[in-house]
Amino acid sequence: MNAVLETLAPNRARQAIGQIAVELPGATAVFRRHKLDFCCGGQIPLQEACEAKQLSVDTVLAELEGLQRVDVDVAQQPAPEVIDHILQRYHAVHREQLPELIRMARRVEAVHRDSPDVPAGLAAHLEAMEAELLDHMDKEENILFPLLRAGGLGMAHNPIAVMRHEHISHGEQLERLMALAHNTQPPSGACNTWRALYAGIAQLSDDLINHIHLENNLLFPQFEPRAAACCP
Repeated sequence: MNAVLETLAPNRARQAIGQIAVELPGATAVFRRHKLDFCCGGQIPLQEACEAKQLSVDTVLAELEGLQRVDVDVAQQPAPEVIDHILQRYHAVHREQLPELIRMARRVEAVHRDSPDVPAGLAAHLEAMEAELLDHMDKEENILFPLLRAGGLGMAHNPIAVMRHEHISHGEQLERLMALAHNTQPPSGACNTWRALYAGIAQLSDDLINHIHLENNLLFPQFEPRAAACCP
């Protein structure tokens, strides 16, 4: 294990698996792949849960460490490096986040359908967000970003305008998402899956807001016509 993981591993291995699922968005997918029960069996420490399944705790810890998201300052970087950061930090992450959130939302809606606090319609809304966001990212990856990497001056204005318009739609969808998820505040006594779902939605919201900010306010202005200076 690397130095960072060696520092985190002892505490993480002793943590209850359900606590990790709630605190670390994306951990539920890792636990599901290894058939580790983070919901009903979530009170068991990770070390003990792995031993019961004859799993290497180091392997699971390494996968969990890979979920840690590090935001870097790319404000002074040239456009190609900014695009690379967007692809790795946001596009790839959104493609991991949404399927797992949809799966958890479906489960919460099914298991807790009789609860007055159940987020009815949440899974369907996440599915709609996923479809729109995947289409948006595909257009950026296949049309806009190659154009920007090639210089893009004079040709990128219209594609950028389309992306900005779609960003407005993403913002509206986020508002609806937060309303459906009760501003990511789970009810008293919520199960670990419900709590992990809301923690993951909070992370998705933060990531998508930062993603849009980076494109709208840092990347796109480099390729848009500058407004004419006002007369003195």
